[in-house]
Amino acid sequence: MKKRIWISGALSFLLSFNLSAQDAGVVKYASTITASDLEKHLTYLASDELEGRNTGDKGQKMAAEYLVEFYKGLGLAGPVDGSYLQKFNLVSVSYPEVTLTVGKQKLVNNKDFVFLGDGDLKKAAKVELVFLGLASEENMKKVDVKGKLVGLWAIGSRSQTVIQDIMKAGAAGIVIVTMEGQANFDRIANRYQSLSGTGRLGFEEPTKQEPVFLVSSDKMAALFDTPVETLKEAAKNNPESIKAQKASYLVKKQNKVVPTENVMAYLEGTDKKEEVLVISSHYDHVGINSKGEINNGADDDGSGTVSVMEIAEAFATAAKEGKKPRRSILFLNVTGEEKGLLGSEYYSEHPIFPLANTVNNINIDMVGRIDYEYQNAENKDYVYVIGSEMLSSHLKVINEYNNITYTNLILDYRYDAADDPNRFYYRSDHYNFAKHNIPVIFFFNGVHDDYHQPTDTVEKIEFPLMTKRAKLIFHTAWDLANRAERTPVDGTNDR
Repeated sequence: MKKRIWISGALSFLLSFNLSAQDAGVVKYASTITASDLEKHLTYLASDELEGRNTGDKGQKMAAEYLVEFYKGLGLAGPVDGSYLQKFNLVSVSYPEVTLTVGKQKLVNNKDFVFLGDGDLKKAAKVELVFLGLASEENMKKVDVKGKLVGLWAIGSRSQTVIQDIMKAGAAGIVIVTMEGQANFDRIANRYQSLSGTGRLGFEEPTKQEPVFLVSSDKMAALFDTPVETLKEAAKNNPESIKAQKASYLVKKQNKVVPTENVMAYLEGTDKKEEVLVISSHYDHVGINSKGEINNGADDDGSGTVSVMEIAEAFATAAKEGKKPRRSILFLNVTGEEKGLLGSEYYSEHPIFPLANTVNNINIDMVGRIDYEYQNAENKDYVYVIGSEMLSSHLKVINEYNNITYTNLILDYRYDAADDPNRFYYRSDHYNFAKHNIPVIFFFNGVHDDYHQPTDTVEKIEFPLMTKRAKLIFHTAWDLANRAERTPVDGTNDR
């Protein structure tokens, strides 16, 4: 409560000190961010020619080349020993053969179950499938899980944590229900089926014999030959009442190296050049779906990528006119976000500039559209702001001040709640800075019907609104890059 009162008071102080006192020079540089330029860049990056910019594929590399040439043209430096590319390898992991049989039931991969875990076996493992239900201490005392496939009813729980706990207890593997309803499961199975030919992309890790099979609630009931409602009741406190079943499974694994690259451009500051502000977006998307349709990714995250480009141009224009920022700025377009925030994770583990000198991360992911919440609103000039007061009490105030002074958008904080069921705070690249206690601010327009669909195309982008959002981000970045003191880290990343 005290923190919120201080923020309100600080904002009032800032406004009373210099109410709407626009800096004409800064406005001039912000004016270089135009709807026509945003549209020009996005029309290329989200074109069919780039085939959805899937990580490691031709289209992603074409996008990288486009970004590099743009930054070169601005006169910005390549900070990786003169290069604009931070190259690294990912590994595409596929499982060309996964089988699961329970009793006489031979289950079909990506139809009856979805394989989520890891493993690589030379021959099928024969085990018992036991039912544990909820992974409570009481249930663990009643069911011996060691060496068994364990049936879990993890609805409402953080399934990944539960899985790790059960594996540590000696289980051979997991068969898990994470949501009720066949339709919900079918949506997941269809998505995994469409991705089955591409493999899972990530960093190379040793194989874990940790098979995890996701099934629907109806399928779990069928495996134990027990009605769903009976199984749900048994899951709470008498899982031992459910008869164990004979089972076998086989998992075969295949790895393929996938080279990819982050793109970055650097503008050196003046008297505080050792301190670095990072402005980021991800330029990858999800490629071509199983039907051969291109997911162009105009909003996700073509919109963020071209916003970073235009903000970079505004700073570069100022620098050419003798108005370089006090702090240095790294314009960072990362790869692999759609595969698990991989590019930003790699940067945070292999930073070009020390993380201790990184003052803030401003992350832009989807700023070109209007979402469900605002589609019928009278005033649609909004942007969602996430994470701005998590680690620094100053960052939210600074952004609000610049908004009131220059852009007058609705700053909506609804997704900044600790209990946000969407968990957006964890779902974009700022998180890999926040976890290192670097104050972040994440700008976002919310989701819409075209999210991760082939219909996320350029003609649906709201370019005037996107321009206003990009200008707000520029003004906030200008303030952070030029203020006397860096924003203090006086909060805790407690999510």
